[in-house]
Amino acid sequence: MTYFLAIETSCDETAAAVFTDELQVLANVVASQSDLHARFGGVVPEIASRAHLRNLLPVIDEALRRAGIALSDLGCVAVHNTPGLVGALLVGVSAAKALAWGLGVPLIAVNHIASHIFACRLAAGRDIFPCVGLVVSGGHTALFRCESALALELLGGTRDDAAGEAFDKVAAILGLGFPGGPAVEREAAQGDAKAYHFPRTFADDGRLEFSFSGLKTAVMYACYGQDVKRAAPPPPGPQRANLAASFQAAVVDVLVLKCKQALRKTGLKRLAVGGGVSANRALRAALDAMCAKEGAELFIPPLALCTDNAAMAALAVEKWKRGQFATLDLDAEPNWL
Repeated sequence: MTYFLAIETSCDETAAAVFTDELQVLANVVASQSDLHARFGGVVPEIASRAHLRNLLPVIDEALRRAGIALSDLGCVAVHNTPGLVGALLVGVSAAKALAWGLGVPLIAVNHIASHIFACRLAAGRDIFPCVGLVVSGGHTALFRCESALALELLGGTRDDAAGEAFDKVAAILGLGFPGGPAVEREAAQGDAKAYHFPRTFADDGRLEFSFSGLKTAVMYACYGQDVKRAAPPPPGPQRANLAASFQAAVVDVLVLKCKQALRKTGLKRLAVGGGVSANRALRAALDAMCAKEGAELFIPPLALCTDNAAMAALAVEKWKRGQFATLDLDAEPNWL
């Protein structure tokens, strides 16, 4: 049996996991930075990088402790090196290279986006490929044709804001705090999703593309009117809840519609959905209903594997089996799509 250590520092979660070459996850540790970024209403790259420097070694130690193994037991080190915030990625990549060199074990570079889809494979406990893959998070909203865990073809992405970014911005508009996804979802549970008719951009377009910037602006004008500079967030009550519910419904409608279009265009009957926004209960329910009608199989990981984590980097096992190792000049690559 080979033990893997995986490291994740692509954005604002410092994470480490230990798993085996049989995809058995022995430990999955995540240190959140939400409290550090809350007062800014979003992730500050410099703050994120410094927090990774403080947190990474304790997180790795805790992962090894939970797994019941020592550093010397490791047979491979994996790291997400793309995409993400370049300063944040560099912390993880540098640590992974140092560990691999010091231990004399292979180093594997893992794509963070592909890992989000592989989280579905990890949770399913069986092969899910080929499938349509949707990654929907704070930094990405994109559809893929996934012939295998390592062969992803981009079908379409967002032209502007990612869905998770829109949740954060709308949460700021409504005065709900950060992170925006859970805050908007809680508020939406008390509102009427039909109170406001917000745009569903590209809903009548066959292209597998997304755009959430106009939706965000529509929420802003519905909330503040035209005099945005002098406005204050709405107080708790029906208006705020209705705005949150109507916004959430618009995002869910578009995501579900584009997934349906992707399934029909590719002829595939499996849909794998990953990323932080996939934790949203309304989205999960709507995708489940759509797949049932389309005769498709839906794969969404449990909540712990939706948001950024290192266990999903078990995708490294696929590369390890193929001997696809990285060299010690591995660099952080902030852009992939």
